[in-house]
Amino acid sequence: MPWPLRVVLFFLLLSPMSLRAEERVAFRSQDQTDIAGILFRPSGAGPFPAVIGLHGCAGMWRRGELDARSADWAARLTAAGFVVLFPDSYGPRGLTATCATRDRAVRPRGRALDAAGAAEWLARQPFVDKRRIALIGWSNGGTTALYATGTTPPAGVDYRLAVIFYPGCRGFLRSGWSPRQPVTILHGEADDWTPAEPCAAIARSAGAAFVGYPGAYHDFDHPDLPLRTRRAAYSQRPDGQVTIGTNPAARQDAIGRVMAALRGM
Repeated sequence: MPWPLRVVLFFLLLSPMSLRAEERVAFRSQDQTDIAGILFRPSGAGPFPAVIGLHGCAGMWRRGELDARSADWAARLTAAGFVVLFPDSYGPRGLTATCATRDRAVRPRGRALDAAGAAEWLARQPFVDKRRIALIGWSNGGTTALYATGTTPPAGVDYRLAVIFYPGCRGFLRSGWSPRQPVTILHGEADDWTPAEPCAAIARSAGAAFVGYPGAYHDFDHPDLPLRTRRAAYSQRPDGQVTIGTNPAARQDAIGRVMAALRGM
């Protein structure tokens, strides 16, 4: 079944309420760049809690469609009553994927300014409860969320919590990291792209929660990605390859943890 049709069916089967169609929105990053985003929202006036989803180094588009992981999470979160905003940090800056590039024009510290701009925009919307805005980040977006929770607070609003999937954490071992809010890091212990142990170490130091999944690799929460390798600019392997793919057990556990954290915020 083609992926866009699967997303539509997922919305129909999962949601207990009618859902608004996705909306294209625009807002200003704290670095003054005009950022585009995709917004999903439950039907009704709200105000609803909100989630900002931060894409990885591959960007958030695949052949003109929202990538499968983002679409999967958007369906689940919107059906549970959350507004979901995915800022596109790459497209407005003329970028696509940066996974194979070491000299990146946009890095996670800079992308944290985009997340702050997204939070400020959401806080101004009448259908959003600005006291309950959370961050979820994946890979490069996860590292972005680490910066966002430790530096560059939005103006007049802040994130209630963050759930972060398989970020790169080595830089924080040297610089230190102290989040302003509760943070949970979910990581595959077999990850050979962004290793898990530095993330476990910074979590221990900062009092954040860390959950490691034995045998799980990068992208373990993807809805349907057979295990495979690909080339990346940063790899723990001498051949420059990294392993990615779904781990069904880790994915299901992570879904439960994310939803529990968001319901409690």
